[in-house]
Amino acid sequence: MKLEKPRDISLPTGVLGLAASPDGVRLYAACMDGQIFEVDAASGAAVALAGKHPSYASGCVLLPDGKTLISGGYDGALLWHDLETKRSFRRVVAHDFWSWQLALSPDGAQVATVSGQFLAGSEKYEPAPSAQPTVKIFDTASGDLVRAFTHLPPVLSVAFSPDGQHVAAANMMGDVRVWEIASGAQVAEFKTPDFTSWGIIKSPHYLGGIYGLAFAPDGASLLCCGMGPMTDPMAGNGQQTWQRWAWRDTPPHMLAQIRDGEHGTGLMETLAHAPDGNAFLMAGRQAQGTWNAALFATTDGKLLASLDTKSRVTRSVFSTDGKTLFLAAAVGQPVRDKDGKWPPYGRIHVVPVQLG
Repeated sequence: MKLEKPRDISLPTGVLGLAASPDGVRLYAACMDGQIFEVDAASGAAVALAGKHPSYASGCVLLPDGKTLISGGYDGALLWHDLETKRSFRRVVAHDFWSWQLALSPDGAQVATVSGQFLAGSEKYEPAPSAQPTVKIFDTASGDLVRAFTHLPPVLSVAFSPDGQHVAAANMMGDVRVWEIASGAQVAEFKTPDFTSWGIIKSPHYLGGIYGLAFAPDGASLLCCGMGPMTDPMAGNGQQTWQRWAWRDTPPHMLAQIRDGEHGTGLMETLAHAPDGNAFLMAGRQAQGTWNAALFATTDGKLLASLDTKSRVTRSVFSTDGKTLFLAAAVGQPVRDKDGKWPPYGRIHVVPVQLG
């Protein structure tokens, strides 16, 4: 497989969430100004939906019928959008803090959202438990709460298993938990210290976390991505990292991780499996190195192809045929022009994928 030179679509502010129609014709972008855009993938023309979040829109998912989009934001709310009228018709307050990430069940019947604020729990500065559930699942048809789970905040990532029977969530401290949705029982838990740092320079604090989670297509293993440990968290120069875990085993154990010499430094934020299941993509922001988006072989974890988009990639979506990869992104540190306006710094990178 090969990643070819991308074509860029510009949006007013950084893109934090992304969804695509199965044919890849329409894209939906959740942006830093709280706006949700419907984007024509071919022309780049963007239409703003009427409903928006008062703060960052952090994620969005498209229901299988293609008629409804659900978005989450830093207001802690979920918005349901009618894509024909471009108006929102339901608002559900899910959290009293940010909705960090959304995930849609394979059948589209449920949407999961994760939250949690880092508040110091003791003089050792580990996070204090949340007063409210930090993982919630809602019915996409009614908006009703289906399940609520407790996980140590901040919970940064969430994923459904391919059969839709389990949901996994991971936090800043490298803790991963898996629950059976029907019963509400926790069925797995493991901790990996390779995604969290305690800095002793400038501003002592924890930084990092597991920003991306993805079950393998067969559901047997769980991929995690983030950034490896570093002495100075303010530098953002930890190793670009992924790990694969056998979550069903007792106890769960790591099966594989990124190979030495195949990474640079930076925070990885998103994972996506290619539709044929033979490769997976990891992407994020780069501090040093040659790439910030790369494909890896599912079987042995070997680096197959890479790309430097010169941006911070936040979400990744493959078209159904696997021939196109869509990357949500933000470019640089924007500076107002002489008229006090921000330049457009949001991007959707449209990346042709050469199969075989």
